[in-house]
Amino acid sequence: MADLDATDAQIFLALDDDPRRPVISLADRLGLARRTVQTRLARLEESGMLRPHSTRLRPERLGRSIAAVISADLDQSQLDVVVATLERMPEVLEVAATSGDQDVLIRVVASDTDHLYLLGQEILRCPGVRRTRTTLILRDLIPFRIRPLLTGHTLHPDGP
Repeated sequence: MADLDATDAQIFLALDDDPRRPVISLADRLGLARRTVQTRLARLEESGMLRPHSTRLRPERLGRSIAAVISADLDQSQLDVVVATLERMPEVLEVAATSGDQDVLIRVVASDTDHLYLLGQEILRCPGVRRTRTTLILRDLIPFRIRPLLTGHTLHPDGP
């Protein structure tokens, strides 16, 4: 995290709001020179702080090297409370409602296993959470992608 200063953080917070924002617009919004924004983005991309072909930071470069999915069984009448609580937790990257045995999948990051344990306990204490299961993510083998949907052939019930 030592490579990320307050100006870098300001840039990435603005990009998190609008990842497609042009550099000149971003510079105007933040009161920075266009060249400053371009130079900082290039430096952080070259240093490996960014995901490939993205303006999203890698959590591990922010000191969060442990990734996990926590599945939770909920009291459905408390869903809004659970979501609001999870939304306030900075380590929670995304939450998805699911069908099946668990009601939600929560993708989280942590600095180490003790931090992950404490995070799991905090989630378990959320009003409306009945039970959780934590699964470590060892490595992303295929990162989130859309390209195959645009360029490949999809399977259809009637055949390829």
